[in-house]
Amino acid sequence: MKLFIQLTVLFIAFISHKHEAIAISNLTYTSFVFPVNKHTDAAKTLYSINLMTTFVNMQFSHANFLIDIEGPLTWHDCILLWSTDPETSCPKDKLCKSPISCEEVECTRFRANSFEKSSCPPMTNRSTSPGWGFCTCPVNLKNPINGNCVQPELNGDSFAANASDGRNPFLVYHDINIYAACAPSNSFTSFPTNVSGVMAFSNSPYALPAYYSRSSIKASVALCLPSTSSANGVLFFGSGPFYLLPHSDVDLRSLLSYTPLLKRPDSFSYFIGVNAIVIKHRSIDVVGTTTTKLSTTEPYTTLKTDIYNWVIRRYSVVTKRMLRADPIAPFSLCYRSNIDGTQADVNFPDIEFSLPDGKNWTIYTSNLIKQVTNDVACLAFVDGGATSEHAIVIGTFQMEDNFLHFDIENLSLGFSSSLLNKDTSCANFNFTTGSMDMYP
Repeated sequence: MKLFIQLTVLFIAFISHKHEAIAISNLTYTSFVFPVNKHTDAAKTLYSINLMTTFVNMQFSHANFLIDIEGPLTWHDCILLWSTDPETSCPKDKLCKSPISCEEVECTRFRANSFEKSSCPPMTNRSTSPGWGFCTCPVNLKNPINGNCVQPELNGDSFAANASDGRNPFLVYHDINIYAACAPSNSFTSFPTNVSGVMAFSNSPYALPAYYSRSSIKASVALCLPSTSSANGVLFFGSGPFYLLPHSDVDLRSLLSYTPLLKRPDSFSYFIGVNAIVIKHRSIDVVGTTTTKLSTTEPYTTLKTDIYNWVIRRYSVVTKRMLRADPIAPFSLCYRSNIDGTQADVNFPDIEFSLPDGKNWTIYTSNLIKQVTNDVACLAFVDGGATSEHAIVIGTFQMEDNFLHFDIENLSLGFSSSLLNKDTSCANFNFTTGSMDMYP
């Protein structure tokens, strides 16, 4: 009888209209969960989540969206279609979305809130959606890979995600209803293979967290980037708890140190205060408290030139006994990691970011030294230039196998430093689907 009830619930879920979420009030879930992919086939290393985009013929279609914690709006490869029956009118192999008119208030609001005004072409109400007769709403955005301007068209959008209790995904899907934008397929030529969208997790009023600020799912993003493309990392959207194997009884939040998340009036990005960079008991002060940005589209941490030069000089001193190698761009300090066919036994010193309230984010070797070739490893920091807007931009190599909790509701960032030191990694979430016994 119990099995029959479980199968009945699943059947009802799949015959619901499109990918409408199951409205069962006693299901205990605290987050949505997404597998994270690492891509190395574009101009720089990037990371995506896998989303369910539509429900057709009794099954979900899936697509990969870049993780962007700076972008103002989600956008992807789709077309606008005004129709009373979009499922039958939509061309094959295309996603069709409902257009937002240029006359609607949301079009005006987004354009007013966008920071992409001076560097992109003017926005014009130049087109109409076939069969609709109203002007569409093109908006200015930037491609996070190459920085080029794009003008996708605003729409009402819906995706689906697996619910989770932090240990497993459930066989229950939750709708994510947001404003997004449709761009033509040629807008994604610079993207990794099989990635056809950008999911915005920034503090923009049109990014995903803003839609859940007053719901039972909390505006919180927990990000764990994998260090390999052969295994999935994990992204949670929600309050937690969060677990990784083999420590299935340890809530990762208990391992985190927290520091305030800072905002800037001219940016949707997330910032933290870094007071100093410390290498072997010596430090350089970082002027200002809102100059350290976190980015999921920059592959390596970049430092303003004066800070970068100090780091390189200091790190050269504390590693003077290690065999050097010729620099390999974009790095300037490299080491021999293979000597006469033997892997060198090298103990690289850590680097610490000294944060407010006495907290330290320690960058260990796994996030500090990049193996560039079989024989050469380099300090994975990059010179951001003398006129860089930000003193520090923390890139994804320094985030891999670190657990980061963006607690947007409480404006704080939780960080673990390397999970490898805690006998786990970002590839250790249990994506085995939880059973219907999750129902109380």
